[in-house]
Amino acid sequence: MGDVVVTGIGVVSPIGLSAEDYWAAAMSGRSGIRPIRRFATAGLPARLAGEVEGFAPRDHLPARLLPQTDLMTQYALYAADRALAEAGPPPGSPLDAGVVTAAASGGFGFGQRELQHLWGEGPGHVSAFMSFAWFYAVNTGQISIRHDLRGPVGVMVTEQAGGLDAIAHARRKVAGGARMMVTGGMDASLCPYGMAAQLRSGRLSRGTDPATAYLPFDRRAQGHVPGEGGALLTLEDGEAARARGARVYGRIAGHGAAFDPPAGSGRPSTLVRAVEAALADAGAEPADVAVVFADAAADPGLDEAEAEALTAVFGPRGVPVTAPKTLTGRLYSGAAPLDVVAALFALDVGVAPVTANVADVDPESPLDLVLGRPRPVTGNAALVVARGAGGFNSAMVVRR
Repeated sequence: MGDVVVTGIGVVSPIGLSAEDYWAAAMSGRSGIRPIRRFATAGLPARLAGEVEGFAPRDHLPARLLPQTDLMTQYALYAADRALAEAGPPPGSPLDAGVVTAAASGGFGFGQRELQHLWGEGPGHVSAFMSFAWFYAVNTGQISIRHDLRGPVGVMVTEQAGGLDAIAHARRKVAGGARMMVTGGMDASLCPYGMAAQLRSGRLSRGTDPATAYLPFDRRAQGHVPGEGGALLTLEDGEAARARGARVYGRIAGHGAAFDPPAGSGRPSTLVRAVEAALADAGAEPADVAVVFADAAADPGLDEAEAEALTAVFGPRGVPVTAPKTLTGRLYSGAAPLDVVAALFALDVGVAPVTANVADVDPESPLDLVLGRPRPVTGNAALVVARGAGGFNSAMVVRR
């Protein structure tokens, strides 16, 4: 599909508000999972989350945008500003640059507030901005307006897999002639309404100790801890980016997606198909992959299925596997783009970050998990895996 490269990165995460700060925290094992502070959690069975700290919207965005945007969109606008400032102004006409983002929940906090106004005070007290601020596509719209990006636009709503699907779609647009695309995923549903929705999945950890609540591939696994944030990237044609002197972090080399059969059908997961398609699209062999960034659901059945899929492709203990999201919680559509950032940094320095806190792994497990401390890795490619609730499977290969 051509040489499509990453030239700018914007990050909002529970362990850093820039790519560099996030990476430094991931390498040191600093966790952002803690008791929720944003709202009262008395009576909730799950009380931990990866909350973003130190982000003051008024410090980063025009005052006129604040009343019309959910926190999710404020994060996205900040991250897009950072990515575009790093990449430089999009070359060519505004029609040559676009935006494709992913969202799993939309503006839940904004929606909750306006529903409370409706219930408690009446329709006249509901903000006119409710018409779009809650919507899944609002980040794409607000970014495109703020930066006058009038080219291809879109949104992917495939839960945890959405971030990779969005990057893949943006990659196709660059390969088709777009000069620059802003892409990735951002979610922020840590509010009572959002927690109620997440609890319905049955997959949230009830753990009360931040060090043991989210343990993928561990025999103590009891579900995941939710988080907020994500990452946005700028993608460009590699030759054009280098010609204008842009910094190149690496290449989006391949992508594969597949959809699982219905639960109870007895048919296997299609994650293997997604991984194999990503490798084939990248022109890569399993031996080229230095490290895998796992989806890491911390659900015993889902973890087992992911381990089986990776073993089918790479062989038993055939590749280092890590999940730095144990430091942030699962960020839904923002998780995989943040893993892409980590993969690019890992390939650059030749070190894979640790899967924090995981220690009680079945000795018979076929996965070679990066445990205890970061590990040197060799190779010019990394694989990022993401699985969305409802059967979405996505995999992406990045290269140096």
